[in-house]
Amino acid sequence: MSYDANILRRATAQLEEAHRNETDRVARLRAQVYDREPRVRLLDRQLQATMSKLVATALRNGESPARAVQAIREENLDLQRERADLLAGMGLAPDALDEHPLCPLCNDTGWRGASMCQCLKTRCAKEQIAELSKMLDLGEQSFDTFDLDYYSTEYWPSRKASPRENMELVYEICLNYAEKFGKFPLRNLLLVGTTGLGKTFLSACIARTVSEKGFSVVYDTAGNVFDQFRAQRFGWGGDLQKDAQADVRRYLNCDLLILDDLGTELVNQPSQAALYELVNSRLVAGKHTVISTNLTMDRIGKTYLPQIVSRLDGEYRVLHFFGDDIRVLKKRARENK
Repeated sequence: MSYDANILRRATAQLEEAHRNETDRVARLRAQVYDREPRVRLLDRQLQATMSKLVATALRNGESPARAVQAIREENLDLQRERADLLAGMGLAPDALDEHPLCPLCNDTGWRGASMCQCLKTRCAKEQIAELSKMLDLGEQSFDTFDLDYYSTEYWPSRKASPRENMELVYEICLNYAEKFGKFPLRNLLLVGTTGLGKTFLSACIARTVSEKGFSVVYDTAGNVFDQFRAQRFGWGGDLQKDAQADVRRYLNCDLLILDDLGTELVNQPSQAALYELVNSRLVAGKHTVISTNLTMDRIGKTYLPQIVSRLDGEYRVLHFFGDDIRVLKKRARENK
């Protein structure tokens, strides 16, 4: 999984801070216990000493150290029992003064060998959702809140279905795509339809669900994406070009890219080249992509290069959105209250 470097850095910092906070908490508690019952401090020192004796005895040459080791172990157990009794008298568990990692799987490092631990994945997912929320309203946008009642049940002869029937199918495909991400047979979706029909809403639902599963997700508009491609290629160096290069790497390498509003950008040779590189590179790498557009398929065919159209038509599942503008329906409903 290829998380954005900033997201990974923030998530790692949070994990380190949580570990420090836990270490500090135990240290404060230990100091309070030692102040209240100095005998516990003495017992801890004696326990440390018996461990040193045990190691030294085990390494001793000559006669068998078994009897001495057993005596030290019994001494150690007696000290532990006394310590546990004193802590219990203060309402504390026997291991209350011991440091325990928040995540025993990775000892709070965030990594298990070369693989990212689930604890760090969870923090990355939360940071990613926060990042996505800057562009998408993820507060209420989820598959559970998607309302099919806004789509008419009236049959459309030109579509051979009603908007409601069509959206039930679209909804199921998007839901399964997100919930079975990486295992669902469809890798790429092309959401096609005019404004106000739920394309961005369902894109946000997909982004949220896939993020929560621990995959890296990048959402951006076509105009912004192509501007970054142009900046990283034709920039004059400096921080802006470096930032653009980092953004392009994110677009190319993330597990899921959601490209919104295709067709609203200035269509020219650089934007066509950027779109081709983006689509083709992600297809070759087996990455997942969701693209939404207000253009019809006919219009897409007349707007973009044949190489791009061929890939969109052959490698993407086209989901058509049609019906009444939901924003208009909601406005009428508010006015009629």
